[in-house]
Amino acid sequence: MLFRSRMPAQRNSTSGLPTPALIDLRGPAMSGIIGHTLYAVLAAKAATAHRLPIAPVMARNRASYLAGAYLGCDIQTMPEAVCEDTGKEVGYGTVPVNKSPITGGKVRPWKLAFGGAEYTPRQVYDLFYGRSHLVFGWAGGLSRFSVPWDHLPDYMALAAEDARDFFGPGERPLAYVLGTLVHIVSDSLIKSVQPGIDLSLVDGKYTARNRPVQDLVTFHEIGINELGLDWQSLFADLAQTPVEAVQPHFMRVGKAKGRLSRLFTEGWDEKDAGLLQAVLVENRRYLPIHVRSVLEDMRLTRSSNGWECSASMSQAAGGISYREMVNLADKAGFRRALWQMTEAILAMFRQVIERSEEHTSELQSH
Repeated sequence: MLFRSRMPAQRNSTSGLPTPALIDLRGPAMSGIIGHTLYAVLAAKAATAHRLPIAPVMARNRASYLAGAYLGCDIQTMPEAVCEDTGKEVGYGTVPVNKSPITGGKVRPWKLAFGGAEYTPRQVYDLFYGRSHLVFGWAGGLSRFSVPWDHLPDYMALAAEDARDFFGPGERPLAYVLGTLVHIVSDSLIKSVQPGIDLSLVDGKYTARNRPVQDLVTFHEIGINELGLDWQSLFADLAQTPVEAVQPHFMRVGKAKGRLSRLFTEGWDEKDAGLLQAVLVENRRYLPIHVRSVLEDMRLTRSSNGWECSASMSQAAGGISYREMVNLADKAGFRRALWQMTEAILAMFRQVIERSEEHTSELQSH
């Protein structure tokens, strides 16, 4: 376990600081899995507290719900490069890797082989990121297929109904769609695609220096200390979930069908269905490898000054200590931002439930 309460102190023999090996060779494995998992956990708790009818579905299928909240959107979950010295895959898709985090040596680009061609993570991102995030992130001319924010409840209500009617039996596909909705809403807010969250930590909103602060404070102060989360178990369960056939459907990759295709008739793409399936399989293959790096980045060690994060995480945040990160989060109203995020997701859940009931009534009347 990499939890703070169970961590042995790892000290430099003279200074009490993390060892130089961690300083020189490792770089933070920033990806968003910590934040999106927490948003999903908080949204599920809120849905239960408010007795939303979808709450039992999420509770009974927690792993698939959490998988949707991460893999349902972040299709770039794959290596970025290969260490030439060891042959091991390193990095996270689309995040540049200039040297091996293992040896400090050279790296070469990683590519996904499919159908006699090879695709870089950036090419995969450009093809599918907008399709999974729906309301933003579309590359080039594909942006005309983006879903307007005020139409998102209709879109996800139809996708949820199709999950039940076409991709069952069971509730798992529905839970996955609900998790994906959490990701879309939270990403839109944290990246200021939509207004509602104004969180400035180190040097503005959603910057590279903010990410280590957000992840470390979320992981330890909120996740472990306040919610008692077993992050390692959550990530392990999430990583074992299968590819959900409903995902290409709500991404409009494949043959148009179901209620979703009746209202949203444009943007369906059959030609890349095989490639997307290969991408989703790769996401699940690489996720356990990526999670190990993330958990390593979250390690805290005891020093004479209290708990300290790794030097690489401190450097990524601009050279500040873990205690300074916690203080910054408190001053910035981090917990209030989490409450605002949860309320926004809860409001979207309610709209999806209402739209689902409306669509069902319309179909029955016809």
